[in-house]
Amino acid sequence: MDQCEDREERAPPPKTIDRTSPGPGPGPDRPPKTQRIHHRPQPSGPDPGPGSSCVSLKSDWSKDDPPWFCTEPVEQQSSEGPTGLQDQTQLDSTGLQDQTQLDSTGLQDQTQLDSTGLQDQTQLDSTGLQDQTQLDSTGLQDQTQLDSTGLQDQTQLDSTGLQDQTQLDSIFQLLEENICTFVKNELKKFQQVLSPDYPECLESLSDEDEEQRRSSEAFLQITLNFLRRLKQEELAERLHRRSQSGVQQRKLKRNLQQKLECVFEGIAKAGNPKTLLNQIYTELYITEGGATEVNQDHEVRQIERASRNPHRPPTTITCEDIFKTPPERDQPMRTVLTKGVAGIGKTVSTQKFSLDWAEDKANQDIHFIFPFTFRELNVLKQKKFSLVELVQHFFTETTEAGIWIFEDHQVVFILDGLDECRPPLDFNNTQILTDVTESSSVDVLLMNLIRGNLLPSARLWITTRPAAANQIPAQWVDMVTEVRGFTDPQKEEYFRKRFTDEEQTNTIISHIKTSRSVHVMCHIPVFCWITARVLEDVLKSTDRRQLPKTLTEMYIHFLVVQAKLKNVKYDGRPGTDSPWSPKTRKMIESLGKLAFEQLKKGNLIFYESDLTECGIDISSASVCSGVFTEVFKEERGLYQDKRFCFIHLSVQEFLAALHVHQTFINTGVNLLSGQTSVWSKLLWVTSVQFYQTAVDQALQSPNGHLDLFLHFLLGLSLQTNQILLHGLVKPTGRSSETNQKTVEYIKKKISEKLSVEGSINLFHCLNELEDGSLVDQIQQYLRSGRLSTEQLSPAQWSALAFILLSPEEDLDVFDLKEYSGSEEVLLRLLPVVKASNKAL
Repeated sequence: MDQCEDREERAPPPKTIDRTSPGPGPGPDRPPKTQRIHHRPQPSGPDPGPGSSCVSLKSDWSKDDPPWFCTEPVEQQSSEGPTGLQDQTQLDSTGLQDQTQLDSTGLQDQTQLDSTGLQDQTQLDSTGLQDQTQLDSTGLQDQTQLDSTGLQDQTQLDSTGLQDQTQLDSIFQLLEENICTFVKNELKKFQQVLSPDYPECLESLSDEDEEQRRSSEAFLQITLNFLRRLKQEELAERLHRRSQSGVQQRKLKRNLQQKLECVFEGIAKAGNPKTLLNQIYTELYITEGGATEVNQDHEVRQIERASRNPHRPPTTITCEDIFKTPPERDQPMRTVLTKGVAGIGKTVSTQKFSLDWAEDKANQDIHFIFPFTFRELNVLKQKKFSLVELVQHFFTETTEAGIWIFEDHQVVFILDGLDECRPPLDFNNTQILTDVTESSSVDVLLMNLIRGNLLPSARLWITTRPAAANQIPAQWVDMVTEVRGFTDPQKEEYFRKRFTDEEQTNTIISHIKTSRSVHVMCHIPVFCWITARVLEDVLKSTDRRQLPKTLTEMYIHFLVVQAKLKNVKYDGRPGTDSPWSPKTRKMIESLGKLAFEQLKKGNLIFYESDLTECGIDISSASVCSGVFTEVFKEERGLYQDKRFCFIHLSVQEFLAALHVHQTFINTGVNLLSGQTSVWSKLLWVTSVQFYQTAVDQALQSPNGHLDLFLHFLLGLSLQTNQILLHGLVKPTGRSSETNQKTVEYIKKKISEKLSVEGSINLFHCLNELEDGSLVDQIQQYLRSGRLSTEQLSPAQWSALAFILLSPEEDLDVFDLKEYSGSEEVLLRLLPVVKASNKAL
């Protein structure tokens, strides 16, 4: 405090003071100023320098009058003693007077300030009191309202909280009941899984929805942990393994649904519009019974033979009952062999069977279904697998299952397309395998599976074309079935599903019945699809051209439809332009060459090497399959290998005939003679000789594999059909004369001793040549009643059999006594006897 006072006392005076004036006297309550100054202790340290004073904050010295700085002692270092004393006296007197004046003036100012401040303070106090009174009044009201509202809110909160607590208690009570019920049900299911009734309980587990399954799987882990805590390791492992079977089954079903729910009707190229199988599936005509021996007949012959006897069908079954044990059998069937011609619906039947199982619609006593195709298995012929590894290779969702997936479970293996197996199975020299974990080649695995050495409890469904049915010895097959395609009512059902316009549908169905060859071919579902595509396009045309009646006309229209589609969709050309652009012609020529070369070898499936041999670039083949998806399709198997095929054998045979016809017209080379050297070109073959050679080769075929090829080749010789292919096929000229000579040659062959099927095939050839003279002649005899069986030639007897076998004839009862004749006549009428319900 002394330092602060010293700084205040040493501050320079604010103004010049007259030192001669006396200063003010001391106040009544305080000592003289000089006394206070002289008794103050002097600082010993250096001057602290300028700064703000702290006196007013620490003492009351500056409260009344300001300090008088002139009274401070002044140190002088002068030797003038008396003079300095006088000056000091004068300074003291003057300073005293100035101080008195300042004190008087300051007192007056302070009085005025105090008076003004008192008035202001009084006003402020009065105003503040009023404001405070108003604030207090308002605050009291607000506080009263807040207290009232808060009390109400608190009452409501207490009431709401009580209700929430009551509701929460109710919810948790219900939750406890549900959880207890869930735990009891799950434990009961786990007990069933561990019971001797396993695996029948898997059927009940499949009824759970996805959310319930996730909950069950989570509770399973909890149960396993508790079992292990109870030192029940073996029981926990068994429960885990068996429960996993249900999990693997659900995964397999989901994947099969995604894989099988859609089909490509007539096309198999990815990216094309998909159709749900369940929407378009039409029940097929599947018969029980038959033999596994080789059927050497052409598949069209077999279809025609099957269509002749609609009134006396054998035992029929549906695809879902394929493993149903007949009443006359004691033991369940293990292996079923289903045969049928290409495109008849074998693959679709297996697809429908698997899809119904995956959707929990049928055959839920089966726990696992593994559908394989020989096309896919062919890719692995150079590799070795165990049976477990083979299943896991194709069905990765079973990887976690291991070997126990085959233990105590009913398993079905589907092997589709035995005729496509490369190389064919050889059951004579086969390594014996009994362990599903032992590795071997794929064909060895399959043969041991078929023989029952591997998984004797498993069931097998094998499909094949008739020509390959004898690959499996009869002792390993429990039942043979045959897919015969559509019956007549099923044909109508297909077309009514295909078209919504009833008038258009009736027109198409009526037209199909008028053409015997078309009607017979419509037993094949793929041919029904081709017919629908063609007739739909023809009926849309402005000129309402005559509907195609022969097979050749039908396939020509089909090719034209595809070429137009390619022009519009891929080339951006108008649909009215000619469909035969240079690129399209080149594409069809390449496909025709491939079709003919592979037909001679009996191949339906082609690989990259086959295409290369025919001069087709792989990228070009992909283009072909992208443009002509309904004619030529590309498929991808494992490892993305490419395989190619035509949608049906008949399409391949048509393109092969087109290639042979074009080659002969353009170069004069007869590809059927097998001579394509320079000498064959020098030895010019006439058109008559060309077609006669084709007839002879078809009759010499032991299985009739050239029958349909001959139909198409002869049909392409007609000028009317060549007009449809204008721009693609060069006109032959003088075709009517050639055709007449060909007709006479065919009639001559019919009169010879031919097989029944051979003579009927030649009548189909006459239909393709639009010659029905023999049939018309017999029909006139029948209508007039002047039919003399004793005067009929062998060719006329064959014509009579052909007429009696037509779809319009009713063969419920056939009286053979009306037709007297020799043994040769009886042989020619034998197909009629077989086709009738009763022969007299």
